[in-house]
Amino acid sequence: MASSYYKLNIQDRTLIGTKGAKALRRNDSIPGVLYYKGEETINVAVDTLALYQAIQSGQRIYEIEIESDKQYVMIKELQYHPVNDDIIHIDLMRVRRSEKIKIAVPLVLVGDAEGIKEGGVLSQAMTQIEIECFPTNVPNNIELDITDLEMNNSYSVADLKVVDEDVTILSASDLNVVSIQPPAAEEEPLVDEEEMIEGEEMEDEESTQAPDEENKNENTGDNAEES
Repeated sequence: MASSYYKLNIQDRTLIGTKGAKALRRNDSIPGVLYYKGEETINVAVDTLALYQAIQSGQRIYEIEIESDKQYVMIKELQYHPVNDDIIHIDLMRVRRSEKIKIAVPLVLVGDAEGIKEGGVLSQAMTQIEIECFPTNVPNNIELDITDLEMNNSYSVADLKVVDEDVTILSASDLNVVSIQPPAAEEEPLVDEEEMIEGEEMEDEESTQAPDEENKNENTGDNAEES
């Protein structure tokens, strides 16, 4: 659990619209909005480098200041450039530490599965899990022990165990998380039956032509000796 929050510096945004957003990006800032239910949406801007560092911190809840008022926010949505994948817009949602929030956290597999030791191939279908908890209790991740997972078996969301009673898993319990299957058998290349017949016919033609060529060469040699 996060005992402290990553401090993210944001600024009020006066430049709005497409031209304003482009001007901010040229100055290494990302336009965004900050909202909370029942309150007016605020236009904000975040330094590009500071935002990437906050995301890489691994935390999900960030501390900000607005007019000397300390608040807590989570990233609700990021918009990316379609070509270079740069972040071009951010939606921040204010959270209250006394109210539970819905958030997605990483799903991490731990342990050496028995099925892998037997030569099986592991396939992880989910890398994140949606949970509900207080902002003060957001786990860094949810772990799933796969030590006893055998060949031709799988684990679903129902197999996840959360110790904290204040953390509730919201993802459907029947969703597949991870499975181990035997390695795919190598298939022999298929040969078309018509191609095989054509190949055999060509071989027959070559074998019938070969004696004719030999006879022709012998006749040529005999004629040369007679002359």
